Amino acid sequence: MFDSHAFYKQRLSAHIKELGRYLRYILNGHMMIVIFFLISATAVYYQQALTQLPENFPTAIIIGIAFGLLVSYSPIRTLLKEPDLVFIVVAEDQMNHYFRNTLIYSFVVQLYLIFLLVGALGPLYTATYTDRSGEVYLWTIAVVLIFKAGNLIVNWWMLKVRDRTIRRLDQFVRMILNVVIFYFIINGNLLFAGITTAIFMFVFLYDYTVSKKQLGVNWELLIEKDQHRMQVFYRFANMFADVPHLKARVKKRQWLVSLVTKGVPFEKKNTYDYLFRITFIRSGDYIGMYFRLIVIGGIFIYLIPNVWMKVVFSILFLYLSIFQMMTLYHHHRTNMWIDLYPVELDRRKEAIVKLLYQLGFIQIILFSLLILLTQEYIGFIVALAGGLVFNVAFINGYVKRKFT
Repeated sequence: MFDSHAFYKQRLSAHIKELGRYLRYILNGHMMIVIFFLISATAVYYQQALTQLPENFPTAIIIGIAFGLLVSYSPIRTLLKEPDLVFIVVAEDQMNHYFRNTLIYSFVVQLYLIFLLVGALGPLYTATYTDRSGEVYLWTIAVVLIFKAGNLIVNWWMLKVRDRTIRRLDQFVRMILNVVIFYFIINGNLLFAGITTAIFMFVFLYDYTVSKKQLGVNWELLIEKDQHRMQVFYRFANMFADVPHLKARVKKRQWLVSLVTKGVPFEKKNTYDYLFRITFIRSGDYIGMYFRLIVIGGIFIYLIPNVWMKVVFSILFLYLSIFQMMTLYHHHRTNMWIDLYPVELDRRKEAIVKLLYQLGFIQIILFSLLILLTQEYIGFIVALAGGLVFNVAFINGYVKRKFT
């Protein structure tokens, strides 16, 4: 007889082993040092900002949106795989214990996000509402946990619905309700919070009735969702180690491709220049990761008051971009057609180094101009000169040795 509980323990053990294999590389990588520095620097300026908090600061809006989005984002990790469509789907009636365990696992693994956000927003709450005791915030945390569990259950129910439009509409409505509820709670309007909670309960019960009308489990959707989340993790882990399970995603982006390749001469020696440029634009999340780092770094540089810390953060995010774009060199390692190119292998190394120089130069210019906009003229000169020196030194001293 099929034992879904034992099957779950087997899947969970394999899943944890898979995550642990790559987390070992991630936690020992350069990224952890950078993250530690970012957290430390942010904490210092965060505390300084709280001492100068204006009276009309929209704390309730900020915390309400943060908590509302936090509880709304409640994905389900089912740990299902493609072969299950053939071998396990026939035992769907015996999978109740399995899916119950996956719901519990999904809730537990998302607790760290709650504790991180609650810990980060706690000082802001305390600095704004000095007349409230700490117990009020603790009760708010309890409400967050309850709504997190509620949204997780509703997400599971709605995964049975085949219509994507209905699922997205339901998620949007619940997200708005969650944000409004926590805004009223933080603002102290418990009556309006209770009314909005009643509306949420109506949606909760409505979703339950809708799910009961669905025929069976939407196995294809569950597997698709789980695979997508694992691919996100694999793409992150690929920055630190080779991930054979990573599936390449390709997007056309024709206008961007034409923009970055029109300056490449149509000659054999420029084969890899063309290849790496279109790979950067079309494959994986390279271009998205690059611009996200620019945006996040720009926010830090703009908000931090100390000019020297602006310079430090500009070089820090330059380092992050170059370090993460290095994986472009190995992107086509499993493509045998690359080995058939009648081009010297040295051209491949020269092409990726040239691209990294160009991406680093663009980022330096943008960060330096941002510092200039804050009227820090000395910081602009130092950031521009220091960034150029770091770009050359890091690529020549570290990056080139990794391309072997």
